[in-house]
Amino acid sequence: MRGERPYGGRLDLLRAVGDETGGREALHIALDQAVAGLAGLGGMVHLGGPGSGHLYLAAHSGLSEAQAEAWQSIRCEERVAPALALRGDTAAWSPLPADAGSGERPRTFSVGTGLTAAPITTPGGPQGALSVLVTTPDGPGTRERSLLRAVARWASDRLSRPAVPGGVAAPWVPPSHSRLQRSRTGTGIGAWTWDFATGAMTWDDTALAILSAAPGPYDGRFEAWMSRVHPEDLPGVLAAGERAIRAGSPFGVEYRVRRPDGRYRWVEARGRPLLGEDGAPYRMVGTLQDITGRHAVSPSEPVPAPAAEGVLTLDRAGCVSYLSQEAEHLLAPSPPPLGAVLWEAVPELRALGLEAACRQAVADGLPLGFDTQWPTAADSHHIRLDPVPDGLSVHISDATRERDAERALGQRANRLEELAGALAAAATVQAVVDAFADRALPLFGATGLLVQRVEGAYFETVGSRGYTHDFVKLLEAPGHPRTNPLTEALRSAVPLFIASPEEFVERFPELGHLPAASGKNAWAFLPLIVSGEPIGYCSVSFGHPRVLTGEERTLLTALSGLLAQALARARLYDAEHRHAQELQRELLPRSLPALPTVTASARYLPVSESAEVGGDWYDLIPLSGGRVALVIGDVMGHGLSEAATMGRLRTAVRTLADLEMSPDELLSHLNDLVSGLGDDFYATCLYAEYDPTSQICSLARAGHPSPAVVRADGTVAFPELPIAPPLGAATPPFDTCELTLAGDSLLVLYTDGLVEAPGRDIEHGMGDLAHNITAALGHTPPGGVALERLCDTLLAALLPAGQRTNDDAALLIARLRPMSGDDIASWALPDDPRAAGQARDLVHGQLGVWGIGSLTTTTELLVSELVGNVVRHAKGPVGLRLLHSRTLICEVSDGSPATPRIRRAADTDEGGRGLQLVAALAHRWGARYTPEGKCIWTEQLLP
Repeated sequence: MRGERPYGGRLDLLRAVGDETGGREALHIALDQAVAGLAGLGGMVHLGGPGSGHLYLAAHSGLSEAQAEAWQSIRCEERVAPALALRGDTAAWSPLPADAGSGERPRTFSVGTGLTAAPITTPGGPQGALSVLVTTPDGPGTRERSLLRAVARWASDRLSRPAVPGGVAAPWVPPSHSRLQRSRTGTGIGAWTWDFATGAMTWDDTALAILSAAPGPYDGRFEAWMSRVHPEDLPGVLAAGERAIRAGSPFGVEYRVRRPDGRYRWVEARGRPLLGEDGAPYRMVGTLQDITGRHAVSPSEPVPAPAAEGVLTLDRAGCVSYLSQEAEHLLAPSPPPLGAVLWEAVPELRALGLEAACRQAVADGLPLGFDTQWPTAADSHHIRLDPVPDGLSVHISDATRERDAERALGQRANRLEELAGALAAAATVQAVVDAFADRALPLFGATGLLVQRVEGAYFETVGSRGYTHDFVKLLEAPGHPRTNPLTEALRSAVPLFIASPEEFVERFPELGHLPAASGKNAWAFLPLIVSGEPIGYCSVSFGHPRVLTGEERTLLTALSGLLAQALARARLYDAEHRHAQELQRELLPRSLPALPTVTASARYLPVSESAEVGGDWYDLIPLSGGRVALVIGDVMGHGLSEAATMGRLRTAVRTLADLEMSPDELLSHLNDLVSGLGDDFYATCLYAEYDPTSQICSLARAGHPSPAVVRADGTVAFPELPIAPPLGAATPPFDTCELTLAGDSLLVLYTDGLVEAPGRDIEHGMGDLAHNITAALGHTPPGGVALERLCDTLLAALLPAGQRTNDDAALLIARLRPMSGDDIASWALPDDPRAAGQARDLVHGQLGVWGIGSLTTTTELLVSELVGNVVRHAKGPVGLRLLHSRTLICEVSDGSPATPRIRRAADTDEGGRGLQLVAALAHRWGARYTPEGKCIWTEQLLP
């Protein structure tokens, strides 16, 4: 007994295998134990094809595919161990054959002496055999044969159980979008017949479509069908068919079939054997239905009802040989018995023209279909007749429900088309998320959407709908477990569907707080994949527990692909747009200077949904003598070259303004600059120079709209300025217009993009601008209005959020305040050497009045040097002016247009160092032309 214990241990191991193990997995376990127990080289399991007279290889162990190929099929009458064991229902042994046998390849091995086999027996009798390749010359001994029979009995018991396909299914692949366009003839239920005598299997077009087998290449052999069945499911399917044939009972089994692309789908086969005159089965007829959708839902959720299509098979005389349950329901209360002529058993069908149609279909050998009013129901039904070798396959379906389904599918297709169009039109990431949320969520009754992109090791939310801000921040916070729905979906690149909070907590217990925090009860986590790389994920959520059907999962998976492509495109746009905005910010002033006499605010609004930069710009430039230049311009077009031109013009304006040029002369130089860039460049410009000592504003423009002047009483006017073409097309000279503006007046400069838009010309736009300025001021005087708020109000009124614009816009609003007379002191000086002394005395006294006596000595030196130069090198009249502003400004004017220049004096020179002294003592100094001559000025910082 001690020597037998290893065998007993193997049997104990088999008995310990769980009840859930069956099918092909059970066969492999049995093979492993049998080969090991008999010290064999390999093993095989063959199962009989029901009524086929053949044994087919269902599993093998220790053999290469090439070695097993010759044993794929064995005739039951052959003298090899598997067939001998099946016929004798006992253990058998046979030496390896020396010839090729019935196969195309020799049934022999390079090692081993023979095969020993034991029958696999089900309650109806032997069904197959378990074989082991051994090396003993006369086969195994008694103990080895006993072990082999015990292992075979264990495998038989596993195969005798109800056929439930085992193993883990291959990743489920959603059905293609063509199912949305399925016609009424494509309800998913096909018909088949199987002739036991010839082994031929005949399938109608629907069944062939389910198997994805073309009618031409498919030869109808039993082996051809077997090759499409999932290896894990084949043993159970064969066993179920064998039981049905032996018992003469209905046949039903679910299994997976392999598509030409290597992926699998679930099908359900139903049928029943037909008995001949001798009582023996000679044929099986039945139906085949694609049920992939059932296996895509939770077992706890009710399976959606399949389409109600009745299937019958008739022989050439019209006798019923098969009747499905749906057909029995449709023909109630008196369905025809098997063997009865259909239209005789149900006379109402003859009145519908069914008899004539059946006879025509049999005679022509062509499919035939028609709609009719069903005698036992108020709805219209569709009847389809498909000829088969021995008669007809009759399909009866509810045409009314199919039309309703087609209408619903059509509506869904329209919504999908709208969604695809919206995603294609959306340029920004936010626009993509909004389009998906607005159009995709209603298709499924979803209440939440969350889109996050992968940023290194973190997720960044790019858009959400139906979630609170706090919950979104909670998801973005670090510290989440490494195993979570997001990482799982991205790692596997397969959508993850969770039907309830309980399932979520069961799968991810460390995240059990999230369902309650989110307020959602079902989720679809969809990875977003572009070019094989994950860019993020999309979560579609529901407010109640929900199990999505197969078609819904298919649709969501397809839509996630569209969303991923749209997001990838939008991310590129956003990056370009962000770079364009950064460039625009660099080209525009970062801030406007705070000046005592001019307070200003500005806004720039780029083109709607465009990644290109515009050519609008503005600037505020302090000038000498307390004067201020305000400039606004617009380079025509959009793009990098236009932005570069704008940058050149802005730089040129500041340079020319520092040279103290008048507005008309400055525009002339700008015109030369733009003309030199080429014929494709044009720009408009408005240049204003405000003198707070005289309250005069000098303006010149080139193709630009007039500014709006808001006077102290709140009235708005657009001054009539001389018209000139844009820069690059103008011919100088330009004209200058002078306006006297009272204190606290507003000067509003803008580009045409603010007042001109599709459906609104510039004249109406300027009227709208004036109206909105008046409305924004209300009863507030211009001197008290907040300029920042006024800018925002005007932009919101003239360019509302969400309104598409085809041009960028710039707005510059300046409040003008004159200098107080107490801060201005001016004198006329004699044109003789006494002037310098008088100037020093005047300066000394005035600085004392202003309380800045600490600057007296320096200012006296400056004034003495400047007045001395005028007396020595220029001509009168000579004037002196002091301005007390943010700096102390000292101006000396004369009647000579010649401007002084600093020169380097040699060590032996007696003069030439005066201007060097001025430059060393003053914070800034310079010279500008005046109508009478020139003015030399200096600025000193106040203490």
